[in-house]
This record gives sequence, C-alpha cells and structure tokens, in this order.
Amino acid sequence: MTRKIVVALMALLILGGCGNSTDNGNSADNNDNQAQSVELNIFAAASLQETLEAITEEYTSQNPSVEIHLNLDSSGTLKTQIEQGAPCDLFISAAQKQMDQLDVAADEALNPDRLDFVDSDSRVDLLENKVVLVVPESNPKDIHSFTEIVDRADIVALGNADVPVGQYSEELLNNLGVWDTLNQSGKITFGSNVKEVTTQVSEGVADCGIVYATDAFSAGLEPVDEATEDICGQVIYPAAVLKTSEYPQQAQDFLTYLQSEEAAEVFESVGFKTLT
Repeated sequence: MTRKIVVALMALLILGGCGNSTDNGNSADNNDNQAQSVELNIFAAASLQETLEAITEEYTSQNPSVEIHLNLDSSGTLKTQIEQGAPCDLFISAAQKQMDQLDVAADEALNPDRLDFVDSDSRVDLLENKVVLVVPESNPKDIHSFTEIVDRADIVALGNADVPVGQYSEELLNNLGVWDTLNQSGKITFGSNVKEVTTQVSEGVADCGIVYATDAFSAGLEPVDEATEDICGQVIYPAAVLKTSEYPQQAQDFLTYLQSEEAAEVFESVGFKTLT
C-alpha cells in the first residue's frame, strides 16, 4: 500500500509540473498580446481639440491595445514638425495647403520641395468648417459684419499668416477690400493658433476676431457674421496616414473610425460638416 501511495504522489507532482508549464505558456501569450499594444501619434489642427479628445476617449475604450497621443497646434507648426522628423502616424490639417506641402502626389506648384511624407492612397477630405466673426460678450464696439471691422474695432485678433485660419482671414478681408487698410492700421493682434484668437476675444483683449465656427461654439462665442464660399473658399480638413508611421494599419483603422457615424455625431455636434 505504501508503494502505491508513493506512485500516486509522484503522478500528482508530474501533473502539477505540467500545469505550471501551461501557465507559463499563457504568460507568454499575454506578453505577446502586450507586445501588440501600439501608441499612435495624431497631429491635428488645434480647432479639433474638443472633438478629438472625446472621439479618442471612446475609441481607446473600444480598443484598449491602442494608446493615442494628440499633438494639437496650428497646421503650419505641425507640418514643420513632421518635416523635421517628429514621430507622427496620422495628420489632420485645417487646410489643404499644409497637407499638399507634404504630399508628393500634389501638384509640384503646391509642393515644390517634393516632400514625400503622406500616404496619398489614405488621404481623405474629412470635414468642412466655416469662418466666422466673433465679438466679446455684449459686443462693446457694436460690430456686426466683416466690413465694419476697420471703422469700429480698435484691436482685431487674427491667426498668424502660417495658420490656416489666418490665411482664410486675409483672403476674405482682401476680397472685401479692407485688408490693406486694416493691416497698416496697427490694430491687428496675431495668435499662433485659433485657440489663442478665441481666448483674446473671450477675455475682451480684442474687440473682435476671426475664427472657425466650431471654435466659436466651443468658446461660447456668438458669431455675428459668417464668410461665404465666394469670399473665403471652402474650409476643408484633409486627413492622411503618413509614410513614416510605425503603425500604418492601426493609424488607418483610426482614420476609418473618424469617418464613422459614431465619430460624425461628435464632429457635427460642434458645427463641423462631415464629408465622408
């Protein structure tokens, strides 16, 4: 009987050892799954801040293996960072210009340096915005249109020339015939991105400012005028995966999600028009 007990105990020990081997295998699988986790760097126009923060929070809750880092700034600044080698998986610009400057498939006149960062096959026109004129609460200078800026405003907040909203602003004021007068008046205070412009108006530092409709909404500012397409053109936000992306498939997956109905609800809730 003693010998049988010993044999039985040995068998249990062997089975226990097999069980430990199985656990080690599971640990290896878990390590493999962890190794598949990715970090995506999304470079996007500052005007997308609130919507992208909400969308990425929902996306990462559905895709826990994906961690998303948002770099939000003016499209011109982001374009320069990409050109200088900053790690970026997906670029969303507030204008075609900055995307074209990184896309070798664009016309040579738009990309004279023939920079080749954009995966042209992934490029889409994602959103449309509007350019609007905003004023501080109670509108102290009683400004109600773009054409009244020169005569009624002492300080006008605009985006810099390398910021898409600044470029749109100059174009529309030029088309209205007031840019030269305003530019020479010394009344302009420039912001490095659209958020700085809305802040200057919200705090009453400026008598008015030109921003995107979505930023006016986010800042709680009531637009008093809206630029039409004939004086400003369309405000299109293109998006594309970059050829330098370490995780191009995951970046494309996120871009596909940005074109979903779920994401569209978020974009449209602040005034964007979805195009895909």
